[in-house]
Amino acid sequence: MQSGPYVSLSAQLTLEKRLESLALNVANMNTVGYRAAGVSFHTYVSRSGDAPVAYATAGRDYITRTEGPLERTDNPLDVAVQGEGFLAIQTPGGTVYTRDGRMRMRPTGELESLAGHPILDAGGTPLILDPTAGPPVIGGDGMISQGGEQIGAIGLFQIAPGAKFTRYENSGVIPDKPATPILDFNTNGIVQGHVEGSNVNPILEMAKLITIERAFESISGGAEKNENTLKDALPILGGTS
Repeated sequence: MQSGPYVSLSAQLTLEKRLESLALNVANMNTVGYRAAGVSFHTYVSRSGDAPVAYATAGRDYITRTEGPLERTDNPLDVAVQGEGFLAIQTPGGTVYTRDGRMRMRPTGELESLAGHPILDAGGTPLILDPTAGPPVIGGDGMISQGGEQIGAIGLFQIAPGAKFTRYENSGVIPDKPATPILDFNTNGIVQGHVEGSNVNPILEMAKLITIERAFESISGGAEKNENTLKDALPILGGTS
């Protein structure tokens, strides 16, 4: 059996998957709190023939955790997370963790994301402010004060390094392992009046696009050459049979 066409096809499928993640990253390069998507691949070695043949697997999606740049807004309801923590929001799909700290307060005091999802404290309870007490003051540990009184604290959560993420909307993630509240604010914290930008590096993404394009051209050229060789061989083999 000719394995060349199947090897080429597996490589083209992996490049297509990489191109999809790249397109998603470029589309969200200006999305607050967005975490770049990536794809990891492994080699599958088949030993069904006389010689082992290496195929590329379909790949596994992952979400990077590197921090994005802090952008100052001076909006008292904007917060940026420093360190490895995540904010928690309550959604119809359950608790979702995000680095998008843009918030708003309802006329009744509920603190929510711009998408209308309640912001949670460390115990998983929605936060409610006093709509008549003026703008809140938010400390580095997430503590919220209004009129000199503490109202509550924004929850900051840590997700295990080995956890796999499922993306929710653009900036939210759902881990496959439980998140735990952060209690040490020496390396983790919240900065009021700022938001965290996307961690997508546009220059790096463009370099990846060029690499993918060249790899696809190389694979296509090799597949075409292999096909032509097979076509040339068929008349010769047919004439000697």
